Amino acid sequence: MATDRLRTLLSCMLLTSSPDRASAAKTSTQYDCDVAIAGGGIVGVTLARALQASGLRVGIVEAQVPDAAIARDRSYAVSVLSSRILDGLGVWKTVFPRVGAFSRIHLSDADAPGAVEFELRDLGTDYLGFAGPHGALLSALQAAVADADSITWFCPATVADAAIDAQGATLTLNAPDENNRREVRARLLVAADGARSRVRASAGVRTRGWKYGQSCITTTFAHAAPANDTAFERFWPTGPMGVLPLPGNRCQVVWTNPHARAQELQATDANTFTTALERYTGGLLGRIELLSDRLVFPVQLLQSDRYVQPRLALVGDAAHCCHPVGGQGLNLGIRDAVAIAEVLTAAHHRGEDIGSLRVLQRYDRWRRWENVAILGLTDMLNRTFSNEWLPAVAVRRSGLWAMRRVPPVRRFSLSLMTGLLGRQPEVAHVTARA
Repeated sequence: MATDRLRTLLSCMLLTSSPDRASAAKTSTQYDCDVAIAGGGIVGVTLARALQASGLRVGIVEAQVPDAAIARDRSYAVSVLSSRILDGLGVWKTVFPRVGAFSRIHLSDADAPGAVEFELRDLGTDYLGFAGPHGALLSALQAAVADADSITWFCPATVADAAIDAQGATLTLNAPDENNRREVRARLLVAADGARSRVRASAGVRTRGWKYGQSCITTTFAHAAPANDTAFERFWPTGPMGVLPLPGNRCQVVWTNPHARAQELQATDANTFTTALERYTGGLLGRIELLSDRLVFPVQLLQSDRYVQPRLALVGDAAHCCHPVGGQGLNLGIRDAVAIAEVLTAAHHRGEDIGSLRVLQRYDRWRRWENVAILGLTDMLNRTFSNEWLPAVAVRRSGLWAMRRVPPVRRFSLSLMTGLLGRQPEVAHVTARA
């Protein structure tokens, strides 16, 4: 029922809001919402859910209708910390039956001897991580906010312009029907609209970073191995390969290669591709059968010069992007979302202006340096392992030896990968909401 109600609201919101009605609403109140979120993907809706009990009114601007938004054929690594966050938000019980859970992580330098095998006893948790399909994560979050009176959806719509002044942000929204163009006024605008964020660009926030000259090819496959409880990270000179277990003896691979090689792998016939995949997974999964199309996307590192300015904050890929090695990207975005929600909720309860720079800098201080550390780590891993320069080989083999043989290094590495280092949000330590 909640999901059906959400779909109706999303498909009808702008169609029932004429410019005249929008203008009438603005004359009766200064703001249409307290927090406007540009982007209704996983990170944006996580933020809305985290603010649901805050007392703040939230607006979500999303370009796609629900069925289209959840249809993306992609799975993500979901860290232990992210699972605890989603549990605290009351959605993990819905998501968990649809994810792959792994109790071992196999880390290796190609086929060289001395692979690292992380196990449950190294962390003392029920699992070491999960692989969550995009649709499972987003649909659960959508359903969780469907009946929230404090959350309004503007969908399908895009932010055509965002004018920010001392009092708030005025968003000009475009809908498929030009007659439904309208304005939304908010005390704070949060950009959760991805790596090519139009909101970030319109606000003049610069980014730094680089492209790697690599692309990732990703697909889902079935395999013949008797167990499906291990995540693999296999480093090759051409780039890292991550393999995440999904339910039903299926896996998703994210395989980094130079651009031309990635295009070749996408274009080659299925038998040739699976033969290469079986070789590069070391035969550890037995015979492989492709289950989905092969998609290719370029890899980059991106860091915004600032995450906040008066009346504006950036979260997720709008703030930063990292190499997919280690599966950190979505997890950073989820932590951004609940961190800023915690900051805004506390500020609102103290009667502070949630759009002020003083308040928003608390979020910036919390998340910026943790994100920088992960961006630096993923960059170092890719550069150190994606070559055959002998000093680099010696360094990485020494690092793998330390992870195998030195317990503090082993625990530190695993805690970092699972998100359990650094400051954790309060929601990760609470019982799931109804």
